[in-house]
Amino acid sequence: MSKELKIQLKNVHKGFGPKKVLQGINLDVPKGESVVIIGGSGTGKSVMLKCILGILEPDQGSIFVDGEDVTKFSRAARKRTLSKFGMLFQGAALFDSLPVWENVAFGLIQGKGMKRKDAKEIAIEKLRRVGLGPDVGELSPAELSGGMQKRVGLARAIATEPEIIFFDEPTTGLDPIMADVINDLIVECVKDLGATTLSITHDMASARKIADGIAMLYKGQIIWEGSKDEIDHSGNDYVDQFIHGRAQGPIEMELLKL
Repeated sequence: MSKELKIQLKNVHKGFGPKKVLQGINLDVPKGESVVIIGGSGTGKSVMLKCILGILEPDQGSIFVDGEDVTKFSRAARKRTLSKFGMLFQGAALFDSLPVWENVAFGLIQGKGMKRKDAKEIAIEKLRRVGLGPDVGELSPAELSGGMQKRVGLARAIATEPEIIFFDEPTTGLDPIMADVINDLIVECVKDLGATTLSITHDMASARKIADGIAMLYKGQIIWEGSKDEIDHSGNDYVDQFIHGRAQGPIEMELLKL
């Protein structure tokens, strides 16, 4: 029986002038599953996320969310679809001018028009969910460590209880122990919500922990996809080099040509 798809990309292309970033991406993200996109810097991972969110418009191809082609949506319809999404940005991307609780509640107040008092209660609960006390809610983001900022970013991503969550390099800049803490929190929070997730990372420890399925993006195309249990036996030299972090291999040969 085929799985119900939450997100589907069909032959998606995106370029900037002569630079072709996405060159015919095809990707299926089943409902309720966690798909992780791996790949080096500059392979198009972030551009792909921005195309799904409608921040960038693809030059060619279709992007379906819940079976509807969002590339053909009006601005109002796109805004409605965006309400299904939560996102943990690389570097947490918190608003320095707002206290922590208001950062977490931002989507509730601005997006859903919730009263500040009600939104604050939810924000404090989501902070507790990621292991932070109510006192942290009154601090400014500048007073937090990198790991705490990531936790706040995760609390904000789940605050509106979204159907879909994007994780953009969720463990970048963290030490291995804090990275593992964040990975555990992601798994727990996503399971609680029953959300569909799409993550991009080059951290294989993170990918192995949070993924159901993994796909590798290289030169703007998906060159391999499968379950996380299959990746060590992918039979693909590019994937093998990447997941083991080897200097020698086909990717090195390509780099030498640049």
